[in-house]
Amino acid sequence: MVDVTQLLAQWRGGDAAAFEALFPQVYDELHRIAQRLLVGERRGHTLSATALVHEAYVKLIGQDRAALRDRAHFLAVAAVAMRRILISYARTRTAGKRGGSKIAVTLDEAQLGSDDGLANLIAMDELLDRLAELDARAAQVVVYRYYGGLTDEEIAEALSVSAPTVRRAWRAARAWLTSELARGGDPG
Repeated sequence: MVDVTQLLAQWRGGDAAAFEALFPQVYDELHRIAQRLLVGERRGHTLSATALVHEAYVKLIGQDRAALRDRAHFLAVAAVAMRRILISYARTRTAGKRGGSKIAVTLDEAQLGSDDGLANLIAMDELLDRLAELDARAAQVVVYRYYGGLTDEEIAEALSVSAPTVRRAWRAARAWLTSELARGGDPG
């Protein structure tokens, strides 16, 4: 097995075959992230974990080569790509169903199994966008931890910060999200 960081460096250097060799090296981890993201989705969801991984792969191929530094950063970027795919799917599916009313949002993944769950996913995405305006690092920590399932150490590596910095950002993000959710989760 070739080191993921080495393959990414080769790809950044223009070796297209390096990215092809990278995919099998990280496939199991990408599949784990996809399964985590799909937990609680409604029955008959048109995206399987495998399909989500492959859609993310297509998005990652188009990434700026310099953006992917190492294994942890690659997995974090992949988690974000998968999240965006699911958000896009949810927005398409719930178009016209949301109306103008407030949406109660929770951090409970099990509630993502219904149309209300899709609306929650969209509303959570909007809350994360608002958080990113206030504290981009905290929003990244939430995405990497909640959607990607990365550990504090993996997030620290991906963000080039220390694990205690990640934990502080997580506490701040969690407090802000809890406060916003207590207000009714109104993303507007």
